[in-house]
Amino acid sequence: MATLPKKYQWLAEEPGPRMIKEALAVFGTVEQPGDPNNPVIISWAKETGEKNVTQMYVADSIPWCGLFMAVVAKRADKPLVKDPLWALNWGTFGVFTKTPMLGDVLVFVRRTTDGSRAGHVGLYVGEDETAYHVLGGNQGDCVCVTRMAKTRLYTARRPAYQLQPDNVRRIRLATTTALSHNEA
Repeated sequence: MATLPKKYQWLAEEPGPRMIKEALAVFGTVEQPGDPNNPVIISWAKETGEKNVTQMYVADSIPWCGLFMAVVAKRADKPLVKDPLWALNWGTFGVFTKTPMLGDVLVFVRRTTDGSRAGHVGLYVGEDETAYHVLGGNQGDCVCVTRMAKTRLYTARRPAYQLQPDNVRRIRLATTTALSHNEA
């Protein structure tokens, strides 16, 4: 695992939720520039065990936030959504929650360069007044934490816990970095 930025180092001490722990285990994974592919990211497709994912995901130049979520969920023994490569499909994961908290899946809407609607998905690690702090894949071509405008939130989904971890809570953080505008 790459070193977490100082403002997020507290995450390494959190006892859960398990999806956060699994995401942190691959923190810093970077997409290869140009034609070469990062074999780690490519291997995640096979690890999901989903035939359609393995067939569709053949290059790390393909948006991979949904793939990141699929491998994190799989490693955390959570069920995958149908067609997990499509970020907006994570809007059916777990159970809806009105108030996002640590470890919840956040699904965002974004516009592509041609103006069509697409999505982005990641995990809640905190919030400030105007943004959620999101641990996700394909954020600046890597697994990292970035700020996403609250106005872009499509839905928040909590894993269907048998026993919810005690540390699932809202986390207030300082506004310290620019907002993300295009995660693909």
